[in-house]
Amino acid sequence: MPRSRRVILFAVSGVAGFIVLVAAALLLLVDANVYKSRLEATASSALGMEVSIGGRLALGLFPGLNISLEDVHVHNRGVEVASATQADLRIDLLPLLANEVRIGKIALKRARISIERDRDGRFNLEKTESARPARPDLDWPNISVSEATLVYTDKSSAERLEAADCRVDVHRLKLSGGEPSNPMTALSFTAEFGCGAVRSEAVAVSELKVSAEAKDGVLDLQPVTARVFGVQGSGKIHADFSGALPLYQVHYALAQFPIEEFFKAMKMQKAAAGPMDFSAHLSMQGKTVQQMRQTMTGEISLRGKDLTLYGSDLDQQISRYESSQNFNLFDVGAVVLAGPLGLVATRGYNFATLLQPTGGSSEIRTLVSDWKVERGVARAHDVAIATKENRVAVQGGLDFFNQQFDDVTMAVIDAKGCAKVRQKIRGTFTNPVVEKPGFLKSLTGPALGLLKKGGDLLGVQCEVFYAGSVSAPK
Repeated sequence: MPRSRRVILFAVSGVAGFIVLVAAALLLLVDANVYKSRLEATASSALGMEVSIGGRLALGLFPGLNISLEDVHVHNRGVEVASATQADLRIDLLPLLANEVRIGKIALKRARISIERDRDGRFNLEKTESARPARPDLDWPNISVSEATLVYTDKSSAERLEAADCRVDVHRLKLSGGEPSNPMTALSFTAEFGCGAVRSEAVAVSELKVSAEAKDGVLDLQPVTARVFGVQGSGKIHADFSGALPLYQVHYALAQFPIEEFFKAMKMQKAAAGPMDFSAHLSMQGKTVQQMRQTMTGEISLRGKDLTLYGSDLDQQISRYESSQNFNLFDVGAVVLAGPLGLVATRGYNFATLLQPTGGSSEIRTLVSDWKVERGVARAHDVAIATKENRVAVQGGLDFFNQQFDDVTMAVIDAKGCAKVRQKIRGTFTNPVVEKPGFLKSLTGPALGLLKKGGDLLGVQCEVFYAGSVSAPK
């Protein structure tokens, strides 16, 4: 071996041996818990929050200096935002010779993270403008979180989401230093995220998996996969935080999910059964749920074939209309017609009285429920069902921002698409107003059973009410 190489080898070996000796001396002679307050101060300064270590601190060696912390808590403005029963930090040894602490990896175990958005759209992770210092440069290659629970609460909408059995792996996390006005534009990372179960008031999701990338204020989540209503769905989310207001684009598709599982998730008795396809392509902008509802634009589609509607024979009730003047549970048919979109919109209403079966069932041969969304209002684009003998169609809109019906009309239509009988509905989702309420003593729900007679029954030529894709029964 050439002499120069031997010198280099001996030098490297000597430095490595020196580092090992220094680290061993630290382990043997230094009480690690003496440095808890220093670590707390360093972490608090880096995060801009209050970090406390409630348990013991232990040191280990290889592949770097390992610090294990027990019972770690993070507070912001006096409120706990995160905790972990154990936090492991790997600190590179070579930079220690220059009195520099460089963290190589952070691993959190059994963590709990609580994110809250107030009525003004501000998160509990944010500091007030006067309290936020200039950001330091952060460059952490890897962060992992295991056995975690994530809780998200939005006070402006009273919505709460909880994710359990979560795991996160973050790579190349960087936060550029400077003014703290918009931290998202200075943040970059790639990550893999997954949770065993995610629950909210409206829906439960399992086997959630997300790949994420953030750069220059843009966050891309793609793909996003999860089991919803027992079926694997997939989609993607694009979020742009570089402007004055965040901009979101959401795409999601769920094929052949059983509609009965949706009713089960809504804690309603089974009103229908059969496979359906759902898709949504939406964009929205804003810091609060209300702002996002108001700016929501895009398309929502729900389609199915060979479905069964329980509790009511629609064909029989429609044929008896002239003598009975009563469609006891046709509103159940309208619930299926509007699908999850309608039920989510009207979830504040008590559907218990609507779903009491009166006997019989209906065969829904085709269901098409396509909606165009513009500035928070979903308007019926092609919304109709076909039974063995009849077609029922819907016009009008659902105003998500104001939580009300926007000139909604339901109609039984003939082969030409003209309305044979019709009925209008307006008012709020929770307190709808029905045309000619004197005829509606037994009905109070947002999807109504009594239809007003159309002009063609009086011998008057009508305008085409429906010209969509659902064909007339033969």
